[in-house]
Amino acid sequence: MYLSNTKTIVFITGAFVSHSCWEEWIVFFDDKGYKTVAPPWPHKNEVPEILRKEHPNSKIATLRLSILIDYYTEIIEKLPEKPILIGHSYGGLLTQLLVQRELASAGICIHSVPPQGIYTSRFSFYKAVWKPLGYFTSTEKTYLMTFKEWQFAFTNAMSFEEQKESYEKLVIPESKLAMRDALTSTAKINFKKIHVPLLFLSGSDDNIIPSSLNYSNFKKYRNIHSITCYKEFKHHNHFVLGQIDWKEGAEFIANWLEKIN
Repeated sequence: MYLSNTKTIVFITGAFVSHSCWEEWIVFFDDKGYKTVAPPWPHKNEVPEILRKEHPNSKIATLRLSILIDYYTEIIEKLPEKPILIGHSYGGLLTQLLVQRELASAGICIHSVPPQGIYTSRFSFYKAVWKPLGYFTSTEKTYLMTFKEWQFAFTNAMSFEEQKESYEKLVIPESKLAMRDALTSTAKINFKKIHVPLLFLSGSDDNIIPSSLNYSNFKKYRNIHSITCYKEFKHHNHFVLGQIDWKEGAEFIANWLEKIN
């Protein structure tokens, strides 16, 4: 079904990966009648192979959560109307923060990094995030996820060939400062504030952002006058954007958007 009034979707990329992770999603939502844009993070416009060769990249290392918020704010404010925001992982956190700033018509948070103050007891979460936080290492150098870490944090339960191909295609260096900022007041959400419709998607097989953590994030929103929804998908890991059944989540989002519009 095509929308009578074309709306814009801004795809917000997460940490550790290239913005090219949205390629198939862009085609999917373009075919649904949306306008789509998936801007790279600052200093991340090169292909992953080049960015990996430049590691440790001092420019990427300077990225902060506040810089990313301002960056996406500037992009959004140039659009003719408030867009739909779809963010994955760290992009899900950015989506929540931009919704809080009243910059969106709706927000979809896919396996979202939680705002400040929401934690989990799952060991897999701490195993996956401890090294990227880079405590006791220089913040002037980027963090590059190893293939072994990628297998655990993003692509668990996938074939070795799929894991290797996705690593080479998408993985890029990351800012340790941006990772740490997710634990600070910059990542604070006022959960009582009225907001546009929000949808949280999680996956039962996600090691780095367990479904229970996403559910805790969803439950924190308490404004009774606002729409907040949650859906968990079986067998989805953190690489949900590129898994073989990625369209399951994309179709759910498209249907949800039709219902709220």
